[in-house]
Amino acid sequence: MSGSGDKHVARRRRLAQRRKAVGLTQEQLAGLLDVDPTTVARWERGETQPLPWLRPKLARALRVSPERVEELLDGPDPRRTGVRPGAAPPVPRQLPAEAAGFTGRAAELTALARLLDDAAGTPGAVAISTIGGTAGIGKTALALHWAHLAAGRFGDGQLHVNLRGFGPSGVPVAPEEVIRGFLDALGVPAERVPARPDAQAGLYRSLLADRKMLIVLDNARDEQQVRPLLPPSPGSLVLVTSRSQLSGLSAADGARLLTLDVLDRQEAIQLLTSRIGNSQAEDEPEAVDEIARLCGHLPLALAVAAARAAARPGFPLSALAAELRDMAGLLDALESGDPTTSVRAVFSWSYSQLGTDAARFFRLLGLHSGPDVSLPAAASMTGTTRAGARRLLRELARAHLITEHAPGRYVFHDLLRAYAADQSRQADSEADRREAVGRVLDHYLHTASTAAGLLDPARETIALVPPRPGTAPEPLPDHRQALAWFDAELRVLLSATALADSDGFDAYAWQIPITMMRFLDTRGYYSESTAVQRTALAAATRLGDTAAQAFCSRLLGGAFVLLGDYGQALSHFDSSRELYRRLGNHLGEAKVCQNLGVLADRQSRHADALAHGEEALHLYRAVGDRHAEADMLNNLGWFHTLLGDYEKARDHCRQAISLARDFGNRMVEGQSWDTLGFAEHHLGNLAEASACYQRALGVFREFGDRWSEAETRVHIGDTCQAAGDSSRARDAWRRALEIYEDLQVPQAAAVRVKLDALRATGGLALPVFPRPGQPQTPCAGSTDVPCALACRMRRRKDADKRYRDRAGRDGRIRRAAAGGIRHRHRRLRHLSRRGRPAGRRRRPGRGPVVGRPRGLRPHQPARRSGGHGRGAGQRSARPSFRQGPH
Repeated sequence: MSGSGDKHVARRRRLAQRRKAVGLTQEQLAGLLDVDPTTVARWERGETQPLPWLRPKLARALRVSPERVEELLDGPDPRRTGVRPGAAPPVPRQLPAEAAGFTGRAAELTALARLLDDAAGTPGAVAISTIGGTAGIGKTALALHWAHLAAGRFGDGQLHVNLRGFGPSGVPVAPEEVIRGFLDALGVPAERVPARPDAQAGLYRSLLADRKMLIVLDNARDEQQVRPLLPPSPGSLVLVTSRSQLSGLSAADGARLLTLDVLDRQEAIQLLTSRIGNSQAEDEPEAVDEIARLCGHLPLALAVAAARAAARPGFPLSALAAELRDMAGLLDALESGDPTTSVRAVFSWSYSQLGTDAARFFRLLGLHSGPDVSLPAAASMTGTTRAGARRLLRELARAHLITEHAPGRYVFHDLLRAYAADQSRQADSEADRREAVGRVLDHYLHTASTAAGLLDPARETIALVPPRPGTAPEPLPDHRQALAWFDAELRVLLSATALADSDGFDAYAWQIPITMMRFLDTRGYYSESTAVQRTALAAATRLGDTAAQAFCSRLLGGAFVLLGDYGQALSHFDSSRELYRRLGNHLGEAKVCQNLGVLADRQSRHADALAHGEEALHLYRAVGDRHAEADMLNNLGWFHTLLGDYEKARDHCRQAISLARDFGNRMVEGQSWDTLGFAEHHLGNLAEASACYQRALGVFREFGDRWSEAETRVHIGDTCQAAGDSSRARDAWRRALEIYEDLQVPQAAAVRVKLDALRATGGLALPVFPRPGQPQTPCAGSTDVPCALACRMRRRKDADKRYRDRAGRDGRIRRAAAGGIRHRHRRLRHLSRRGRPAGRRRRPGRGPVVGRPRGLRPHQPARRSGGHGRGAGQRSARPSFRQGPH
């Protein structure tokens, strides 16, 4: 009862909130809908719901989509939001720790508090504030300080991201990347994240609907980077920091603009005093005032100066002020052009206090392009030992020149990174800088290759660039560590690819993406996969490496297949095949043919898929690749089932199973058992089909392959239905549907059609697949329920005709001739399961024909229920691009 009451309370809150958001009273809404105001009140109390014919009018009145109305009434659909049914939505708390000793900004804090109060009294608006100003002005410090103060008012959590709109890499974070990260923070499992970026954005908006969240978007470049990340409904607050004014957000989205200036004199002195210590500051007030003035009252410069002063308590502040005064002018004020806001002196002063090794370490780290750097990567980049790197990083952190934002991971402030890179250009030779960049690229390339090998031991390998002396790739003991490493370094690897591409390290620019492909596809980063493969192909082309071009073209084609862009995929496959032919590389050509077969199957061109598969098999046999031969035999078996040649399919699958067993390839063996079961089903051998499916299911569950497990369960349900066991069919399909819905894939729709048809027909075993050689009906592939039910009705009438024909020959069923179609078909199925009518003897040794109406010949097996052809849950060719090209 409490669960039902909670649902009613939530419904009341959602409906009432939306009505108030559009400025309507209950009486006004009732007038728009031509209903009594008490009816609206009962809706909002959760006592009743609007009738179906009223819901479109309600959607127009509330200015929402029809789907949104359903969410207001019943809550978000878990298949759309990605949250597991029955699971409480997670509450993300992503705010980083605020800077210690925050000082000043009283007027700005008051303005932000007023914004939140105004938003609470303004229906229909999302509160947005943009905090602008020059680099180092304290935008992030203010945003985080206020966010921590206000976090308690946002019970659904906080999201935070550094958009890197202004930084040394010059590559801001794309909104699609941010949304993908936010989906992880909101608790959406990786397997539930849709492949297409627009679908991910839709899922993100659905998850934020009706939530009160605080979203901090730090270091934005422009309005276009921010706008896709705004929540869709009121109640949330967005804080944006940027060096740009972002006036477009004010004009189009109602954002409040808040521009920061440097601290005033008193605030700057207060900041210095709080960090240096009251005793020392009170002894030398004039020196404190001068340090604040020489720092231009810039918060970042003040913080660095204060840290240095606090680290040397025995030095008089007047001496520190003199040092700063003498070195003023070394770094021009950034962005504003005001020479009084010079931070170069502060940076150079802190830098000059470093030891020789730490200073070199600092300079070379400035060449790193990623959002952060790990301890092992820093050691490789600088050519030092792990222990030495740890000691030097601690020295830089104590000087506030670098921050350990997570255990073992360090980040620069943008200004400090720019300063470090500038110092490296002055102090280090071009050769030394390129060696440092080369070492860190070696580190990422060889560690990523090790991780990729743990994730996919049978992957196609390439000859990597040999590592430079001083590089120490990370040892990864198992696949779990490999996944954790990829998770931590993903954005760094993308930045490293861009750095290699821009700095002329072309060999790394195509090899690093190759090592990432399995992880990107496994995690659903299809857009990133396509982007890095474009970079890889361009780099291979610049090198004139034909083999690399062929490899990259093939992988880029595979990435486009995963995105559903079949035209681009075909173009790159054709290009790759032509390059392999020039090289005389028959193995590469075979892999392209295999991929072309998968592509043709995705497009329902089954004859073309078979032709490509046979060509690939011929080439695999010519080069003696027995592993690939077993995989391809299974593919061919599947293509033959699609074309109705089940005898050939059975032969190919048995060969594939034999080869897979010889080489211990359990996954190919399991896939071949599934295809063999499919062929046996269509040959009428239902018991053999069931046994094959059970073997396949055991393999898939052993390896945790949920997609294949769901497919096999669908096939098991088809076999059970054909055998007349509707209960087991229903159970198998329901379990398959649970997996498909958990994975959020379109195949779930076809399984729902099967279950709907099972309910509509009362569990009849109706034929679904066309007979061998018979063309499919015009609605083939449809998952539309009315269309599917219409087809079933036509099949019922066919069954009724067979029933009447038998009624004339069988006196036992003549009495039921006046019954309805459904009753007569049930009777026919019952008799078919029992065998021939009384008076007609069975041949010795023959059991009853199970699950097939007597009018069907043995080579015309009962078809699966639930749709037609490809749209009815048939799988694509077994080897995915993770098993083939990757």
